[in-house]
Amino acid sequence: MSRIAATFEALGKQGRKALIPFITAGDPEPALAVPLMHALVEGGADIIELGVPFSDPMADGPVIQRSSERALKHGVSLKAVLGYVAEFREADRETPVVLFGYANPIEALGVERFSDMVKAADADGVLVVDYPPEEAHKLVEVLDARSLDTIFLLSPTTDDKRLKQIVTLGRGYLYYVSLKGVTGAANIDLSDVAARVRHIRSFTKLPVGVGFGIRDADTAGKIAAVADAVVIGSRLVQEIESSPRERVAANVTAFLAGIRRAMDSPVTAAAAGARA
Repeated sequence: MSRIAATFEALGKQGRKALIPFITAGDPEPALAVPLMHALVEGGADIIELGVPFSDPMADGPVIQRSSERALKHGVSLKAVLGYVAEFREADRETPVVLFGYANPIEALGVERFSDMVKAADADGVLVVDYPPEEAHKLVEVLDARSLDTIFLLSPTTDDKRLKQIVTLGRGYLYYVSLKGVTGAANIDLSDVAARVRHIRSFTKLPVGVGFGIRDADTAGKIAAVADAVVIGSRLVQEIESSPRERVAANVTAFLAGIRRAMDSPVTAAAAGARA
């Protein structure tokens, strides 16, 4: 069983939902990459999505775009990101790490070499924003052979035909984008999200995480009541961006701990039980 599957299984037995924070590796500077990963775990992260800096992050809003720009100015490459994962593993053998990025660096290396590097770093999965399911079969096959999970995005406009393709290829969990647009947008329709998550679950037994637009503890708690995981990125990256260097890790831990408390509240748990 993969670390990701084991994490969801353990949380399910506890009646809890997964908290999946996203940060861009090497933002605000390379020296803070690994300390920030540990700060996320201290704050309650169950799985870490680690963004690979990219020059043209089409799915990301301005906050995460700026984080990629800051990391790239420091020369943070895919190889460097994998180095951070390997260093993180020296102290943390349990928390799953999913690399979140785009296809260009993978295509430049070749899928097999890339997958070997991910395995060697002891990461757990890969989410590639711009690999559509029609073109992802080789990637999934190669990652499967190395016991690595391929995570796919679903959107409000994903139709049932495409949904069936994605759930066949998906591993670990599915990431439902809660709204149309880029990361960091607002105005989540909670009733619509709940309905979409129920619909997705009718096609698969994979856990369903929800992200994009989750900016506070109250919203996170409400999403946790209807989904298997809460993914929070832009608001967390904003915290990194606005914090003094000496306070970055502590502020990240404190912010995430507030999200964790809301997700674990008795009200959230009761609502989740009522929908089970």
